[in-house]
Amino acid sequence: MAENNPSESGATRPIILVIGNGMVGHRFVEAALEKGLTDTHRLVVVGEEWRRAYDRVHLSAVFDGMDAEDLTLGDADLYDHPGVELVLNDAVVSLDPHAHRAETASGRRIDYHHCVLATGSSPFVPPIPNTDAPGVFVYRTLDDLAAIGTWAAGCQRGAVVGGGLLGLEAANALRLLGLETTVVEFAPRLMAVQLDEGGGRALRRRVEALGISVRTGAAASAVRVHPNGSVAGLCFAGGHNLEANSLEANSLEANSLEADMLEADMLDADIVVFAAGIRPRDELARRAGLTVGERGGVVIDDACTTSEPDIFAIGEVANHAGRVYGLVAPGYAMAEVVAARLAGRTATFTGAELSTTLKLLGVEVASVGDPHAHGDEVIVADPVTDVWQKVILGADRQVLGAVLVGDSSAFPMLVQCHRGTVGTTTDVLGLLRPAGGARPGPADLPNEAGMCSCHNVNCGSVREAVRQGCEDVASIKACTKAGTGCGSCVPMMIELLDAELTRAGRTVVRHLCAHFAYTRPELFELVRASGIRSFAELVARHGHGRGCEVCKPAVASMLASLDSGYILDGEQASLQDTNDHFLANIQRDGTYSVVPRVPGGEITPAQLITIGEVARDFTLYAKITGGQRIDLFGARVEQLPAIWERLIAAGMESGHAYGKALRTVKSCVGSTWCRYGVADSVSMAIALELRYRGLRAPHKIKLAVSGCARECAEAQSKDVGVIATEQGWNLYVGGNGGMRPAHGQLLAEDLSDEALIQAIDRYLMWYVRSAERLERTATWQRKLPGGIDFVRRVVFEDALGIGADLEADMAHHVERYRCEWADTLADPVRMEKFVSFVNSDQPDPTISHIRVRGQLVPVEARA
Repeated sequence: MAENNPSESGATRPIILVIGNGMVGHRFVEAALEKGLTDTHRLVVVGEEWRRAYDRVHLSAVFDGMDAEDLTLGDADLYDHPGVELVLNDAVVSLDPHAHRAETASGRRIDYHHCVLATGSSPFVPPIPNTDAPGVFVYRTLDDLAAIGTWAAGCQRGAVVGGGLLGLEAANALRLLGLETTVVEFAPRLMAVQLDEGGGRALRRRVEALGISVRTGAAASAVRVHPNGSVAGLCFAGGHNLEANSLEANSLEANSLEADMLEADMLDADIVVFAAGIRPRDELARRAGLTVGERGGVVIDDACTTSEPDIFAIGEVANHAGRVYGLVAPGYAMAEVVAARLAGRTATFTGAELSTTLKLLGVEVASVGDPHAHGDEVIVADPVTDVWQKVILGADRQVLGAVLVGDSSAFPMLVQCHRGTVGTTTDVLGLLRPAGGARPGPADLPNEAGMCSCHNVNCGSVREAVRQGCEDVASIKACTKAGTGCGSCVPMMIELLDAELTRAGRTVVRHLCAHFAYTRPELFELVRASGIRSFAELVARHGHGRGCEVCKPAVASMLASLDSGYILDGEQASLQDTNDHFLANIQRDGTYSVVPRVPGGEITPAQLITIGEVARDFTLYAKITGGQRIDLFGARVEQLPAIWERLIAAGMESGHAYGKALRTVKSCVGSTWCRYGVADSVSMAIALELRYRGLRAPHKIKLAVSGCARECAEAQSKDVGVIATEQGWNLYVGGNGGMRPAHGQLLAEDLSDEALIQAIDRYLMWYVRSAERLERTATWQRKLPGGIDFVRRVVFEDALGIGADLEADMAHHVERYRCEWADTLADPVRMEKFVSFVNSDQPDPTISHIRVRGQLVPVEARA
């Protein structure tokens, strides 16, 4: 079709031409329909991609099992509306503001009355040599992802240029494809715009803990290529790393940069992905003579009007008050303004809230207001859990900005404090780290408090939707559009929904994930009762789809708890996370830790000598842990079997430091040595550790046994704590030293050995059955109706009538336990997976050193 020929019914209606069918262009179509614009106008939407608008925010979910079609935005019949015409796989190449005419690449001419530019942005690729080489990609569209996936099939190493939001998403995509991934960032820290130095450090440590390497302060000078022209890696300019002393004094960051400077000026990679930022796609506007900002973007006023009164610009192509927004929420707000204006209403765009919360590589990250503002600071820094929280306060105690890494649960309230919707609490520290784990949440926010900035939905609208019958997230999205933009408000929506349902006396049901319409406890009972022992059968009979990163490891844990055999046999291997997959904890440099079990902390001299010899022969870093074990760090994956062969020969076994399972049972020396000890705490600790070793659970479990009330084993800070008395044992439950530390609660006093073990059997197996995914005992216990009194009735009075079943399940576990590493060494087929590369027996050349107290140990020194 060479020209637009309006149908008879629409011939007299003015045409609104929408150039671009991305997320913001799509939102404009939705807003136009909502405001009745198609009763008076006809919409012609032109998109250059062959598929209609989809969610670009969650692209990497495609590499985690999501079907690309599931990202499609809007209802299937949205563009079938008689007042809307959608043109795909065509691009507008010329725009004549005076003739009110546009022409597409296919030669189609469109005469319009009003035009909405929603051309978005394009990835920025630095002007360095060889960026067009085969194996170099950008990370922007679903077609980009398809091309990356195809190329990556023959790759081992990948590099991502860019350490911002998009770069970390791209790194996650390469990680999900199984590549050893390095993120290269020019700034001195990751996400430099959104995070301060402390937040950047915490995020870096968490990213590196996932096996992704990070090089900050690095500027790529060229893409290296093989003789055949395909990508070979990156080159860096001389002195590419920032000097460590150019940063504020911080030893952790300085050490990290110092390590970077010891790297060569080249990085090997089989694939390079550029995700270093975006540039407004304003070429069409420039050619049409529209005013463009000095640094790009079509200049608009508060009505989103360009220098031509009949042309509007929205989203990432628009430049408002000298700013180009790279978030979806401001684009949606602009789309609403233009739709309202064209419908004859009054609306203005005066700027946008830049606060955002998201989950990058499983890490909670949030930024409120201006994270680099100057003012009084309240800081919570926990280098053990890599949690960094900083709130900046102005003279009037209003929140000027905040940075949250590792725990963003205070984000909803901090955003409202920043906006002035609620007054800033006088106890900011209590908001970040509340006593007892309880903090103000969405249920405490007033109705006028904003919840979804993408669609400008407040808490009152969500509450009203729930009162009108919306009882799940999907129905709230359909009713209010909250959560259908970037999706960062969905956790807040869930909390608000649960609070409203509870207030109304309704039962709150939370499904495990989109693939199973069951809670974790429900699914566990279904697996246990049905005898199903494979994920494939479970999802076929009781779920749908192919599973995801939430349900696969959760089901793997259930199957292991119910003793389905060696966890890496058959499909079980594909369900495990990285640690369980290699029966070892991966460390930040890509090596693994080795942790033999030391029950009760008791170890023979011969075993100590073996550990020392292994550490010496394989050049491993040795550290005594807080749980009375010895960790050996720095082992390459292909070295793990040889190391474990020697440890097992010395009488040791897997310590399960890699799994959500029992870790340790800490002990003091008890009555055997200590003059204050009233019972043999060591023997009891050994008995408990040997009984519960290998027990898979929703989260890791730690126990401790103290020989007297002086509490040298710190039993009250453990999931299960035992303290000796003159008459027996006191039992404490529900303590832990996790992200929200909790003291254990006294469950019973003066128990005999037999009664103690029976009580712990019931408690732990009940927890394994009924806790939610990744829920610690403290949280699970706190949520039980009746609290510790209810726990006491179930454990000692068998109030639920399941005591015998729980004991039988535990007895079955004890009887069937086998050391996973002993089973691995006994099977040559299982041993074959412990290699760095599937097509080579060579060690990983990218693992070049480990750092021990500032001294680098080269990999060549290892056996």
